[in-house]
Amino acid sequence: MTLPFPPSGSDVLSWADILAVAAIIIAWLAVGHVVEKPPARHPSVSALMKTYRREWMVTFLNRQPRIFDATIVDSLRQGTAFFASATMLAIGGILAILGNPTAIEGIAQDLKALPHDPLVWKLRLLPVLFFVVDAFLNFVWSHRLFGYCAIVMAAVPNDVADPLAEARARQAGEINIHAAKNFNRGLRSVYFGMGALGWLVSPLALAIGTALVLWMTLRREFWSQSRRILMSDTPK
Repeated sequence: MTLPFPPSGSDVLSWADILAVAAIIIAWLAVGHVVEKPPARHPSVSALMKTYRREWMVTFLNRQPRIFDATIVDSLRQGTAFFASATMLAIGGILAILGNPTAIEGIAQDLKALPHDPLVWKLRLLPVLFFVVDAFLNFVWSHRLFGYCAIVMAAVPNDVADPLAEARARQAGEINIHAAKNFNRGLRSVYFGMGALGWLVSPLALAIGTALVLWMTLRREFWSQSRRILMSDTPK
């Protein structure tokens, strides 16, 4: 059974396509919610790192000089800038393909099982474009938040006894946490964008790609070795 789209009557999207796309969107939203608001009895790596980021800013107060902390923030900004640049290039590439899908049509002709209709290719690239654009926006905002964090850290008085010192340090910690949250959101969108590439092959490949990305994300957040180390007081 197929769903006519557009109204002209050409069979472009089947119900399998619609269900597969709905599944990847639901999985993306659900895993984001679970990772950012995990069960209290089983926190995610992202939730655990919040505590370490707050402790970092408290330790930062008594560290002299504070060049080490500035270097870490700078490295975090460089990471977000790299991913923002990479996703911007990906957006440009996808838009170029949407404007001229000739190259992919050649691949489709070689692989007889793939669809040849240019409209099909364009539709199947839209979820990838959506995830890449979302990743880009999150990376850009994360980069800016890390910049805010650096400014607030610079505003922390050198005198630890200053009443503003601890308050400023804690503000920097919270901004750092929000920057990391947006960075993690960007990474998840990149993961799901890669999973969405499966739709270029078939709805089944999209479903498999969604399942693999979902499993990988949950495993890294809830059942990874890094999480066990963070949960242990004496890591081995």
